[in-house]
Amino acid sequence: MSASLYGSTAAQFVRGLKNLSALLEKGAAWAQENGKSEEEVLNTRLAADMYPLARQVQITSDMSKGAIARLAGIPAPAMDDTETTFAQLQERIAKTLRFIESVKPEQLEGDESRAIVVKGKNHELTFTAHSYVTTFAVPNFYFHVTTAYNILRHLGLNIGKFDFIGQV
Repeated sequence: MSASLYGSTAAQFVRGLKNLSALLEKGAAWAQENGKSEEEVLNTRLAADMYPLARQVQITSDMSKGAIARLAGIPAPAMDDTETTFAQLQERIAKTLRFIESVKPEQLEGDESRAIVVKGKNHELTFTAHSYVTTFAVPNFYFHVTTAYNILRHLGLNIGKFDFIGQV
């Protein structure tokens, strides 16, 4: 038996975004307690060639809403990637959650071999719905959630595995 596309995407994205929101709440509190500016925290990177925390959150939002939209055959809400505060990132997560939660499970189901096309700036990737979920959308989503977690942990936040995976 294969997993449903909804269970493999939307359900996981909702949980991951809620956990990311909780991590950002802790990050904002930590910054205030430790005299760090939001700008400093949100611009922190793990390495010079990696995106900063704010961009990790934006990409997490983009990956999840984009995947749900592609699988449901509907447009994803546009977001401008202009967030510079914890509050703005929280609002972006909330908007992303509202979109994902507005899509019914049956809108994602169907032919797992149907084509899903992802257009980049200089390339186009073509997947089956199944391979898109398993090799691109979900791994990318977790990469950026994990990187956001790691940036906060690197800064010194007292967070651990259960902050990442949430309530069990």
